[in-house]
Amino acid sequence: MLARQSSKLFHERSGLIAIKQGMTAVWDSTGKRLPVTVLQIDRAQVTAHKTHSTEGYYAVQVGSGARNSANVTRPMLGHFSKAKVAPKSYVREFRVQGPEGLIPIGRCINASVFTEGEYVDVKAKAKGKGFQGVMKRHGFHGLRASHGVSISHRSGGSYGQCQDPGRVHPGKKMPGRMGGKQVTTHNCQVVKIDTNLNIILVKGAVPGPKGGEVMVVDAIKKEVARRHKTMNW
Repeated sequence: MLARQSSKLFHERSGLIAIKQGMTAVWDSTGKRLPVTVLQIDRAQVTAHKTHSTEGYYAVQVGSGARNSANVTRPMLGHFSKAKVAPKSYVREFRVQGPEGLIPIGRCINASVFTEGEYVDVKAKAKGKGFQGVMKRHGFHGLRASHGVSISHRSGGSYGQCQDPGRVHPGKKMPGRMGGKQVTTHNCQVVKIDTNLNIILVKGAVPGPKGGEVMVVDAIKKEVARRHKTMNW
């Protein structure tokens, strides 16, 4: 009997933690203006490993930034001391396929791990918008501005109809809390890398506020396509 395999896809190597510094623009060789987001890597280091023998999976734990030791709990101080690294502001875990994706503990990770022209996925917590209506939250058209419509210009219209079905179906798009959740922007192209400033310029916008933490990993869709292309059927 065949063993059941997990349907989740993991990267071949670890990602890194960066800080979103804002947006700017650059020009390519043809003179085309490209909007880019500036991501800066701040003292990123490997702080721990997760192995299949102990945790049941392979992962690399990465820390970034710097934090006053007085504001760090004793368990975390011991964790950083064991890895022989300074206390970090952010600690995140990156799942990898196997032991070949593990990076030595204490090693610094900088912008040079990526190359110009390749594609990455950027994960971050989106800006919280609070409670919003259906026009902003779901892009509803809204009702007419006149001709019998009053007060309800930005409402969602009829939700439960009449006797049939006579109820609101589950999952109906309604007003509610918007944003504040983790969002992944796929296939962001790396436009430029500056190893002196330790920054990465990626094409387009990425989620999160200015100064917020983002996670940068290899583009999983491109990685899966490459695996299928090289697979021997």
